[in-house]
Amino acid sequence: MRRSGGRARAAGADGGAAVTEPVDLRVADLHPAVDDPALNSMNFLNEVAQHYPDAVSLAAGRPYEEFFDVAALHRHLETFRRHLADDLGQSPEQVHRTLFQYGRTKGVVHHLVARNLAVDEDITVDPEAIVVTVGCQEAMFLVLRALRADPRDVLLAVAPTYVGLTGAARLLDLPVRPVAGGPAGVDLADLREQVRRARAAGLRPRACYVMPDFANPSGTSIGLADRRRLLDLAAEEDLLLLEDNPYGLFPAGDAGRLPTLKALDTGRRVVYLGSFAKTVLPGARVGYVVADQRVAGSDGAVGLLADQLAKIKSMVTVNTSAIAQAVVGGALLEHGCSLVAATARERAAYGRNLRHLVDGLTRRFPPDASAVRWKVPAGGFFVVVTVPFAVDDALLHRSAREYGLLWTPMAHFYDDGAPVDALRLSVSAVTPEQIDLGLDRLAALVADETARRGAAAAVG
Repeated sequence: MRRSGGRARAAGADGGAAVTEPVDLRVADLHPAVDDPALNSMNFLNEVAQHYPDAVSLAAGRPYEEFFDVAALHRHLETFRRHLADDLGQSPEQVHRTLFQYGRTKGVVHHLVARNLAVDEDITVDPEAIVVTVGCQEAMFLVLRALRADPRDVLLAVAPTYVGLTGAARLLDLPVRPVAGGPAGVDLADLREQVRRARAAGLRPRACYVMPDFANPSGTSIGLADRRRLLDLAAEEDLLLLEDNPYGLFPAGDAGRLPTLKALDTGRRVVYLGSFAKTVLPGARVGYVVADQRVAGSDGAVGLLADQLAKIKSMVTVNTSAIAQAVVGGALLEHGCSLVAATARERAAYGRNLRHLVDGLTRRFPPDASAVRWKVPAGGFFVVVTVPFAVDDALLHRSAREYGLLWTPMAHFYDDGAPVDALRLSVSAVTPEQIDLGLDRLAALVADETARRGAAAAVG
């Protein structure tokens, strides 16, 4: 390691006088992505929450915590142990090895994931086409790493885009080109235009990332007809679709569930990204990818994209924790591999909270008397609220410090650095009482900020 001969100046924790410290490296010596705003977003938002622990948080997209049960962890683990012995016929030594040792790179609950997809999503897939990952974040990383084969390669993504996807692409030197979302969830004409524009510039659009159900952050969903048109467009343009579906089991009220893109996919155009963080246990950090695309090897042999992803995973995390997989596998087994049945309480809580939030916004910001606007999602965790001023990180800090309220600036989900006059509210980890308190504080913030900026404009 080269030791720098200079000294760096860093601002004090209170923003006061700078201090000097010896340095061993400079950011300029590291991969450019480490200083990219996309990689700073998650850490920044987590740190803000830690700095203001007493603030009402309408920011975090975390699952509802009241239903967490330590005893269930032990029960799920025992259920999966019995499954290994009784259903799969493993000897006691094999059971111990499965649970305690390094494991199969593709995972040990892949067959249960396949059953879950068949039961809940009407997706029929060979278990060997599934790679169990360390959260969905690793699944994204593996897929993008495999697809980024040439400096000309680019990724398309519906905007606003989940920042974890953008950050993973940055780490892999894979440029992300935005596709307009809009009220329909995806602007198909713009997607086609972006594909053709990229190719005209000598680039190779490899895939388009999309979240068709209650997207993070927009909350929008893609209708059934547009899902079919999206698949047709992908076939016509020879494009893969990366479908991310963490919220699909949480429609609000009587809203029905639409088939996933993967369930409608007859041409292996969809790489499906899944997670058990929202449906079973976020602390387990278990996700998966369905990659049933056929890949021809240099020797002419044909395998699955999942096989190639497993090679990459073996060099990244080796394998996903067998204990974590066992907890998830036990939860699946206890509900006949149906998470629709297993998440009934959570679905009711999220739907209740979403209605409460929307009703509360309507009372505090009447549509005919306020410049504040929002679109009501059909489910999921998030509502995007448009306000009459730009929303940035400085305003978030002030909201937390002076009003005791946390939310997420929508600017974090766009990639151009332009001001955005919107914020994201989450309903997943709060009670109705906390929602009311948070909305009261939001109303005060909006009123004060509108007045403050109006006064500044008048003086200017």
